[in-house]
Amino acid sequence: MNDELTVFFDGGCPLCNREIAHYRRLKALESISWVDIIREPTRLDRFDLDPRQALAAFHVWDDNAARMFTGAAAFVRLWSSLPGYRWLARCIATLHLTPLLELVYRRFARRHFLKRCREGACGT
Repeated sequence: MNDELTVFFDGGCPLCNREIAHYRRLKALESISWVDIIREPTRLDRFDLDPRQALAAFHVWDDNAARMFTGAAAFVRLWSSLPGYRWLARCIATLHLTPLLELVYRRFARRHFLKRCREGACGT
């Protein structure tokens, strides 16, 4: 599998599923592999990512950069490959807004993670 981007998402989260379904309908500039971390946890092994880590934050692996993007930076990386979102990614990067976006994202991600753990998704 030589996908340029690998996007890890929580397939047990209705909001996450709707968002990913929207992204999947767009014609990406790069080839994207979509990994549901709930249904395919073994796919995380190649990236040295454990399921709790993947559930705690949004992750995007970029084959070309040989790098994992996490949180707000992962969204910006994904958006940079999607029509209708590339302008947003450029704007965020140009204005150096990723750290501010990360602060907002962390609040959401923490609440999401705790909720999903209460639902039993964390495998504790």
